[in-house]
Amino acid sequence: MSNFLYLFRGGDAAYERMSQKERQEHMELWGAWMENLQQQGNLVDGQPLGAEGKVVRDRGTVVTDGPFVEGSEVVGGYLIVSAADFHEATEISKGCPIFDYDGAFVEIREIQDMDNH
Repeated sequence: MSNFLYLFRGGDAAYERMSQKERQEHMELWGAWMENLQQQGNLVDGQPLGAEGKVVRDRGTVVTDGPFVEGSEVVGGYLIVSAADFHEATEISKGCPIFDYDGAFVEIREIQDMDNH
C-alpha cells in the first residue's frame, strides 16, 4: 500500500452561494464519505484549509499574502489516502463530494518515501 495526497481544488464560490442548510448537508456528505474511507482502511489524514495564506519566495526575502491563483485553482483542503496503486487512488477519488458543488478537480499525488530517494 502507498499513501496518496488528494488536493481539492475549486468549488469555493459555489459553496459561498449555498444556504446554511445546504452547507450543513454538504458537510454531512463529506463526513459520510470520509467515514466510509476510514472504515475501509483508506483514510490516513485530512483537513480543510483556510482561505488565507502566505507565499514565500527567494529564500524568504519576499513574503506576500496569498495564495493568488484563479478561484478554480485554490486548494481548499487535502486528504491522505492509502491505496494499492494510482488506479485504486483514482477510483476512490471519484466519490468525492467536491464534485457536488462545482469543484474543479481532485489532484492526486503519490507521497514518496524519503528513504528511497
